[in-house]
Amino acid sequence: MTTSDDATPTSTATGPALATEVSSHGAVVVAVDGSEHGERALAWGARQAALHHRTLAVVHVWEPVPSMWLDISGIDHAILYAELAQQGRDFALAARDRALELHPDLEVEAVVGRGDVRGELMRIAKEASVLVLGSRGHGPVRSLLLGSVSAAVARHAPCPVVVVRPGGTGGGGILVGIDGTERSMGAVAAAYDQAAATGEKLTVLHCFWDARVAYAGVMEVEDENDVADVRSLVSETLAGLSDKHPDVEVEVRLVRGLADQVLVAESQGRDLVVLGYHRQSAVGEVLFPSVVTSVLEHVHGAVLVVPSHA
Repeated sequence: MTTSDDATPTSTATGPALATEVSSHGAVVVAVDGSEHGERALAWGARQAALHHRTLAVVHVWEPVPSMWLDISGIDHAILYAELAQQGRDFALAARDRALELHPDLEVEAVVGRGDVRGELMRIAKEASVLVLGSRGHGPVRSLLLGSVSAAVARHAPCPVVVVRPGGTGGGGILVGIDGTERSMGAVAAAYDQAAATGEKLTVLHCFWDARVAYAGVMEVEDENDVADVRSLVSETLAGLSDKHPDVEVEVRLVRGLADQVLVAESQGRDLVVLGYHRQSAVGEVLFPSVVTSVLEHVHGAVLVVPSHA
C-alpha cells in the first residue's frame, strides 16, 4: 500500500509502529474505519482468523480529497491530510487492541494506507485468504466501508470477500447457494470448510425456474419424481465434500423460484450466506445484474462471495 512519508508515518511518539503493507501472506484482512459496521466486520474477521489459525491484518485506507475542493474551501492540504492520517492510525490501533481483547492469542498486524480505496483493497486482496468489509461507512469523509465500495470489491476481488451486514446473531447455520455447475464448486468448498470450522449446520440451496414458478411464484419441491435430474446434479456438485468433512450436518433444499428472491428469504436468521461469483463484462453487469449484487443489498447477516475461475 503506497503512502507518502509526510502523510502516513510508520510510528507515533506514543504508540507502537504501524505498517504500510500487509506482510503476512494468506492473512485475514479486515477493513476498519471506527464505525459500528466496521466493528461487526472486525469481530467476524478476528473470529475467522482464530478459527483458521491465520494472522489478522486490520487495514485502514484514507482517500485524499480532490485538490479543487480544498482550494475552493480554502483548506490547507497539509493540515487536512495530517488529520486524516492521524485518524487512520487511531482507527487501526484501536482495531488491533479490540481484536486482541476478543482473541488474545491472535497475531495481529495494523496497517494504514493512502490512496484510492477500491484500488488499494483490490491490491491487498491478491495476498489475502479472505477480505472482510462492513456494509456501510462512517463520518463525512468517504471512507472504505461505504456500501458502494463493499459491493464493488466483493464482485471484483481476486480472493473471497465477506461483507458483514446486520443480523446473524449465532446458531442460524450456514447457507450456500449453488447452480449445479463448476462455477459453484469454490463456494460449496468454502461453505463446507466454514461449517467444519464452526460446527454449524450447512444448508445447500438450489433454485430453479419452470412453468410452475411463472404461474404460482416461489414453491417448495413436493414431488421428488419431478426433480430427480436436479437432485442428481446437486449431488454431483457435493460429491467428495461429505467424505472430506464427515462431521458436517448437511441439508439439501430444492426450491422453485428466482435465485435472488429465494436466497434473501432463506437468509433470515442465518449466520453466513455463501455465494459463488462469475465475473461478467461491464456491459453485462449493467444489463444483467448478478444474484450477488441483489443479495448483498438485501440479505441479513454476513455474505461470503467466492470468485469463480471456471
